Amino acid sequence: MKTARIAWAITLLAGLCAWVKPGLAQQPLKGQLRVADSTIVQMVKTIDGSSNVGRITLIDSLNIQLQTTVMTISIPIDKITEVKEVPAESIKGGEYWFPNPNATRLFFGPTAHMLKGGEGYFSDTYVFFPQVVVGVTDFITLGGGMSLFPGAGMDNQILYFMPKVGMAVNPMFHLAGGALIIKIPDFDQDVSTVGVLYGAGTYGGRDRSFTAGLGYGFVGDEMADRPMVMVGGEYRMSRRVSFVTENWLFPGLDQPLVSGGFRFFGEGLAVDIALANVLGEDMIMPGVPFIGFVYNF
Repeated sequence: MKTARIAWAITLLAGLCAWVKPGLAQQPLKGQLRVADSTIVQMVKTIDGSSNVGRITLIDSLNIQLQTTVMTISIPIDKITEVKEVPAESIKGGEYWFPNPNATRLFFGPTAHMLKGGEGYFSDTYVFFPQVVVGVTDFITLGGGMSLFPGAGMDNQILYFMPKVGMAVNPMFHLAGGALIIKIPDFDQDVSTVGVLYGAGTYGGRDRSFTAGLGYGFVGDEMADRPMVMVGGEYRMSRRVSFVTENWLFPGLDQPLVSGGFRFFGEGLAVDIALANVLGEDMIMPGVPFIGFVYNF
């Protein structure tokens, strides 16, 4: 009787495994399974967690043939969980260079690159200044946030709103304009709104670019007579690191504000660490630290 129970349990367990394993293998396939041309590279992920980079050259009822840089491999279709297609130029040295997750701005100032419609990110600077930015369309971006000073009530926080419009003149040159509108706590002052109206141009792609811009500050309904000037750029040094610089010249001040540092990123996340300083006798050595991060959604 005991032997019969053990045999029954083993049979039940074997049947359960036979039912579960195909279910695991048949995970929904993400992405399109197709033969691509030479301008596309496909990353094929399988149920064991591995990823192969190449181009699908043949599809039959059971397998695909994937041409990599060194060989052709056969992969069973029922083992594939995802096929992701990227431009061929994003593969460098056999590695996939994911898109720059923070190409629409330098440290603080904007570039003329735009978010695509439906894209967005959450960012935070110095912990106390979070913001959310969303691409309404490919040409219109809206963003805003609120300071989070500990111990200060809602009435004593700073509110900021950042509309931006822009377009690509050609693949290598972009133009954009927008505003930074800041609502400061009243504190019995006559003026509670300050900000900047700006225009910017960016030459280059999202990994290597140069940006120049002009901005007119305003306080209440009074506009500055002369603009502030911003120049900066980004140079992607490796798959996960960029060098970024952002520099300002303000009207009425002889010493420009300069900054430089590094952007460390993964797929959808970027962290900026930099030093800012003024050039001249008022320099602070080694500089004022800048820390911020961006998370794409």
